[in-house]
Amino acid sequence: MLDTLPAPKLSCPGTANAIPAAAGIGLRAPHYAEVLEAAPDIAWMEMHSENLFAAGGLVHRVTERVRRDYPLSLHGVGLSLGSADPLNLRHLQQLDQVVQRYEPGLISEHLCWVSVGGRYLHDLLPLPGTEAMLEHLIPRINQVQETLGRQILIENVSAYLRFSGNQLPEWAMLNTLVERTGCGLLLDVNNLYVSSQNQEFDPLSYLVNLRLDAVQEIHLAGFSVEQVEDTTVLIDTHSCRVWPEVWDLYSQTLRLLNRRVPILIEWDSELPALDALLQEAAQAQSLLEQFHG
Repeated sequence: MLDTLPAPKLSCPGTANAIPAAAGIGLRAPHYAEVLEAAPDIAWMEMHSENLFAAGGLVHRVTERVRRDYPLSLHGVGLSLGSADPLNLRHLQQLDQVVQRYEPGLISEHLCWVSVGGRYLHDLLPLPGTEAMLEHLIPRINQVQETLGRQILIENVSAYLRFSGNQLPEWAMLNTLVERTGCGLLLDVNNLYVSSQNQEFDPLSYLVNLRLDAVQEIHLAGFSVEQVEDTTVLIDTHSCRVWPEVWDLYSQTLRLLNRRVPILIEWDSELPALDALLQEAAQAQSLLEQFHG
């Protein structure tokens, strides 16, 4: 039986900190200097939470400037919500300190595990779709939100294989987490497309069944294509422009969503010039206005 405790009462950031329902970009170190000098015309920016865990340094000087001029969201990659390890309270404490310092408009994490036995892996690994996993996740997400005093968004990650013991599709897992914890959803359209191709399921069926009313942010990114013997595998590398197929799925997502939400362009490796990210954001913004002007 799933945990039936009521979701905690969570606060939301003030309107001055809110992320606008428009396209933004993920800010990475190679673009720090240009962003500070050029002050690009972009609606908002997102930074990785863990990069701000150090007490000082360049990243904080940059973040303070960015936070002054743009709405800012924090995107985490290390809470390891699905790990069998106990929740890392030191990590959570550091995240809380960063949240208090910068008061981000949104805070997000992944539906995944990244650590085992205290060792951290450089990947976001998917979880089995089981009621036991839900029972494991619910109190951990509640603990994170209670510590932060804030709602967090949970993001779907890319998957490459299907667990043989799956009882629930991913959308059902996410829906239950929304209902049981009061969390929101970060829908990564690229991850959804990658998983659907690797696992051979219909991404539109996923979207139709997902609690779209809980989606508060959308991510777009690029994937890589690898050939493993006679199988083609899509890898979520964030190393190129958004593929046409993902733009198409994004358009269908906007049609089903029937409202505006913040959209983010993610690019984490083989980073191009800043202008390339801004062009991708402009395309995302154009489609957003086309569907929800």
